[in-house]
Amino acid sequence: MGEALVEVEGRRLRLSNLDKVLYPEVGFTKAEVIDYYTRVAPVLLPRLRDRPVTVRRFPEGVDGPSFFEKNVPSHAPEWVRTVRLATPGSAKGAPYADFVVVEDLATLVWLANLAALELHVPQWRVGPRGGRHSPDLLVFDLDPGAPATVVQCCRVALWLREALAADGIGAVVKTSGAKGLQLYAAVRVSRPERTAEYARGLARRLASEHPDEVVWRMGRSQRAGRVLIDWSQNNPGKTTVAPYSLRARSLPSVSTPVTWEEVEGCSRPEDLLFVAEEVLERVSGGDLMADLGADPVLLPR
Repeated sequence: MGEALVEVEGRRLRLSNLDKVLYPEVGFTKAEVIDYYTRVAPVLLPRLRDRPVTVRRFPEGVDGPSFFEKNVPSHAPEWVRTVRLATPGSAKGAPYADFVVVEDLATLVWLANLAALELHVPQWRVGPRGGRHSPDLLVFDLDPGAPATVVQCCRVALWLREALAADGIGAVVKTSGAKGLQLYAAVRVSRPERTAEYARGLARRLASEHPDEVVWRMGRSQRAGRVLIDWSQNNPGKTTVAPYSLRARSLPSVSTPVTWEEVEGCSRPEDLLFVAEEVLERVSGGDLMADLGADPVLLPR
């Protein structure tokens, strides 16, 4: 069970250490990680397509050391699509990185075999020749400060949905797979910076309307018992965990699209906690984010 040579859509892959436990609390192995990503691929791949991926790898499991990886490993198969993009402000001082772009199941399985548990993507796409497009998604990352939980995030999400609707913008919602929620809307912009400007303005407004429950500044001293509306995820240099990505928690939790009815009915954190097997059952009826991107709205000035 430790190794296997498999063929995935015509690509040959050698899978290794399949019996390695990556989630020790529940005994969830690398084989199960690969199985999850294989089975969730029909709804995950459209969320990754044309978006450069930053992965978070856990070679020794979620209790061991981890690292974020932007550059494609030197041993990557030659059929893995990559795109070279500038990385201004890189912590390592690198002027560019060669990112993986996940276009097919074989690439997804290859990453899973590297123990790339978490997949993070920006709110913009690249073209067929690697050119960076303007943002096509607006995102709000709702992060609760203890003792606040996802229950408080749900209340803030509903306020955000109402504010967005007033501007003619429809939103979908997913769990972060950790503590909070994330709202997405498909948009068009006149310039790349517009999504961050709009998100910052809306976050600041809701914080002024609900000062006891919402903050928009990043300082941790203000966040106890409140929900941070992290608008900065719209910065073109930042990424957000992809829908259907696993998270490196004690359980194999997943960043899971949910319905607004589930948000309205959430009364305890467990109501919006989903692990891999539960997510596979949920997607048997299709992708709850399927309509995202179908009718992008031009952000107001």
